[in-house]
Amino acid sequence: MPEQQNIEYKQSWHDDYLKWVCGFANAIGGVIYIGKDNDGKVVHLNDYAKLLEDIPNKIRNWMGIICDVQLHDEGGNKYISIKVNPYTVAVSLRGRYYYRSGSTKMELTGVELNEFLLKKSGKTWDDVVEEGATIKDIDENSIAKFIADSKEKVRMPDTKGLSVFQILEKLQLTDGKKLKRAAIILFGKDPNKFYPNV
Repeated sequence: MPEQQNIEYKQSWHDDYLKWVCGFANAIGGVIYIGKDNDGKVVHLNDYAKLLEDIPNKIRNWMGIICDVQLHDEGGNKYISIKVNPYTVAVSLRGRYYYRSGSTKMELTGVELNEFLLKKSGKTWDDVVEEGATIKDIDENSIAKFIADSKEKVRMPDTKGLSVFQILEKLQLTDGKKLKRAAIILFGKDPNKFYPNV
């Protein structure tokens, strides 16, 4: 069986392969076979006894996760399987995040990393607080028009006597005393000030 999204073959063990473990944990999970060539044929591991102890400890100590590490025998040739479950929280290796896509391992950085961490925490880009925004950045006329349009379609709860901030709270566009990105996108005086080309 060839390598694929959830299967990886390695002829011998190198600690660098912890990146593949991390990548599987952050994606859909998978199995790494140590002691098999790229075609999936067993090539025998001489140091299998030491690896059976070292690999689980390194995974736990460096990533804080547990994987099922098993020894297999095929015609007297030994090989090891490392079954990695997918995790709902982001898993890092020495502060770096890896992800398995297709049959490749990728290091996540920049925007990809931000999106990945938001997704793992159950948030979306627009649900994040915009630290630099204040109520002064909100266009009250936009909110008034939104409320008027919503009332016509009977979709807005009563907002009579509420401040602009309280209306944004009702719309779930705040977090504590801070505005979320969605509030700026929907009702900001100048969203481009925060998000160029929006």
